[in-house]
Amino acid sequence: MKHIQKAAVIGSGVMGSGIAAHLANIGIPAMLLDIVPQSLTEQEQAKGLTLEDKEVRNRLSEGAIQKLFKQKPAPLSVKGNAALIEAGNLEDDLDRLKEADWIIEVVVENLEVKKKVFELVENHRKEGSIISSNTSGISIEAMVEGRSEDFKRNFLGTHFFNPPRYLKLLEIIPTPYTDPEVISFMKQFGEDTLGKGVVLAKDTPNFIANRIGTYGLLVTVQEMLKGGYGVGEVDSITGPLIGRPKSATFRTLDVVGLDTFIHVAKNVYDQVEGEEKVVFDVPDFMLKMRDKGWLGSKSGQGFFKKEGKTILELNPDTMEYGERNKLRAASVDLAKQEKGLPNKMKALVYAKDRAGELLWSILSPVLLYSAELHGEIADDIVSIDRAMKWGFGWEMGPFETWDAIGIERTVEKMKQEGKTIPAWIENMITEGHTSFYKEENGDQFFYHNGSYQLTEENEKAINLKRWKKKNGIIKKNTGASLIDLGDGVALLEFHSPSNAIGMDIIQMVNFAVEEVSKKYKGLVIGNQGKNFCVGANLGMILMEAQDDNVFEIEMVVKQFQQAMMKLKYSSFPVVAAPFGMTLGGGAEVCLPADYIQASPETYMGLVEVGVGLIPGGGGNKELYLNYYNSLPKGVDFDLQKVANKVFEMIAMAKVSTSGAEAKENHFLTEADGISANGDHLLYDAKQAVLHLAQHYAPPVKQQVPVVGETGYAMLLLGAQSMYRSGFISEHDLKIAKKLAYVIAGGKVPFGTEVDEEYLLTLEREAFLSLIQEPKSQMRMQHMLMKGKPLRN
Repeated sequence: MKHIQKAAVIGSGVMGSGIAAHLANIGIPAMLLDIVPQSLTEQEQAKGLTLEDKEVRNRLSEGAIQKLFKQKPAPLSVKGNAALIEAGNLEDDLDRLKEADWIIEVVVENLEVKKKVFELVENHRKEGSIISSNTSGISIEAMVEGRSEDFKRNFLGTHFFNPPRYLKLLEIIPTPYTDPEVISFMKQFGEDTLGKGVVLAKDTPNFIANRIGTYGLLVTVQEMLKGGYGVGEVDSITGPLIGRPKSATFRTLDVVGLDTFIHVAKNVYDQVEGEEKVVFDVPDFMLKMRDKGWLGSKSGQGFFKKEGKTILELNPDTMEYGERNKLRAASVDLAKQEKGLPNKMKALVYAKDRAGELLWSILSPVLLYSAELHGEIADDIVSIDRAMKWGFGWEMGPFETWDAIGIERTVEKMKQEGKTIPAWIENMITEGHTSFYKEENGDQFFYHNGSYQLTEENEKAINLKRWKKKNGIIKKNTGASLIDLGDGVALLEFHSPSNAIGMDIIQMVNFAVEEVSKKYKGLVIGNQGKNFCVGANLGMILMEAQDDNVFEIEMVVKQFQQAMMKLKYSSFPVVAAPFGMTLGGGAEVCLPADYIQASPETYMGLVEVGVGLIPGGGGNKELYLNYYNSLPKGVDFDLQKVANKVFEMIAMAKVSTSGAEAKENHFLTEADGISANGDHLLYDAKQAVLHLAQHYAPPVKQQVPVVGETGYAMLLLGAQSMYRSGFISEHDLKIAKKLAYVIAGGKVPFGTEVDEEYLLTLEREAFLSLIQEPKSQMRMQHMLMKGKPLRN
């Protein structure tokens, strides 16, 4: 059985160093190797170094590691992970390749260069180690020409998408020689350890996602030129409106880099014939942009250019920049009012206006192209759909899109336009099948060679929507549901708008505690929304505050606090499964749990200060306890430092940039878990409940030492000096005073031990006094209207 304990990455460019960082994030040490420089830099000469010095010989890979700290978005989940990446070069460290269980080649996209690298690798690797190429489109089989039997058996393509930490897709491309065991091991390893969505692709130009994605982008450019649309107009309707990323079409090209895009397009152009070749012929104006160095974000201008705060768009005809425009059409307004992506799409693609005509002319060729390539680039439609969703951030893949807008209606329209429909789709319709996918009893099936087959899923990927169809719901209200997750574990799922916490969720928490204590082993708190929970229902709180319903707000806050205490001291284990934004009340739901199973991308923080408040659901107390309980027992420590740290974390509204950083910030404890794959979060959380339930005893209530009056004075010193220096406003200082009073434990002597109820009362009083402040209400209003904090 294969296993990967150490890796070597050859090539330290953005992609190579990004892959090394991703490996380090999941705890796999990686050697990062590059060529030896042929000449000294001015700085190296000034230092008196020679070409023989290690610092010079490892310059490329060492420099790449240093760049990881500055890159945005950050490739490392915490900076300390860089310690797992070791810089080296392809002369001095070749012999160390035998230490690696997996060797990944990420050098320049040139077949001859790659073959030379593999010749070197062949002479120094250990037998049985896996070797792969991260090419974005060169033939994998051609790379292993002349290599040994063992090399060929253990060789395949592993195409990561950039940036490797954030983009989910990993295309695995075997050759005819690849050992089937190596393929299945890498698929499993990719999903369970690397946390990727793995798709098996065939060894064809650009594989799956880049082949269809590049085609789609080029069709869009050509239709824009043909129909006289502007760059901004196209981007305004090819983004979230049709279930694509905010960067839409041209902003995406600016981010990718025009030089990279042209290279990828040329790769297909050189290998295909006929109509397909015509599409992959990059328009002249884009070649002119490349020659001028207008490559996008990395060169400061591309299809868009920023001047001050204004964003300008390129006019392809004049090659000059002008005001950015949006496409205005009746169908766009109609689509915005429709519920659900399928309805939005239908409102758009069949509309007889400028937006409808453009979307139909760019969408229908992509649907037909995906259908023509079915069987050639991948074995089934599921792989194609997943590749586009995971690699390009589409909400629906091409075949899911086709289902959403209706196969029969689309095919009829295509035929009227004289387009050729692939024979297998004609057969499918003749057989009476009118969708590519169908669901039965919560299972998904896809159309394949004349019949429907069950979609294969990793058993750890629980799909809640389908799970509920299959297994039903214990109880539901507008904000939350209680679900039987099997094996004696229940799941509390939030589903209010943005998963914001209101009375409905609090009621469901209380019901869950009662129900689970009678019939279940334990409880998972998790969901599969866009984010775990963005906090309390701010709109509701503001409305009550503006109506002076302080009594009403106090009741809600008290009930929230009590519900969290019920979770904390329940007779069964509670595991929270946060991911994405886990802010304010969302963090307060997680902190009292027995265990947190977080996603790698968990952005956790108590951010109430941003809306003029402090945490009111027990967050201050729980974060303080996490810091306090993390200190070694029986060793003298400075309690003031604990209070300072917690105060700073909440006053600055610090949010973790990853699950790993949430540990460093004490939102998670050392014992808490982080799932490598976000799709496996609920499965992992359920396993944690089952493990805890074997020998579960509820936590014992503890007395907590606080810093009291003297500590309060210390906490305020920093805030007052920031106020005097003009860093924070008078209202910020007022909030800081309230927060400091809560963290310090009020007017008691330093070191006094208090109970949790006492701290909750202080927290509630401070929260209620701030909510009545006009300036806090202005901050809340601003956040609800603009989505960003107001400094007043």
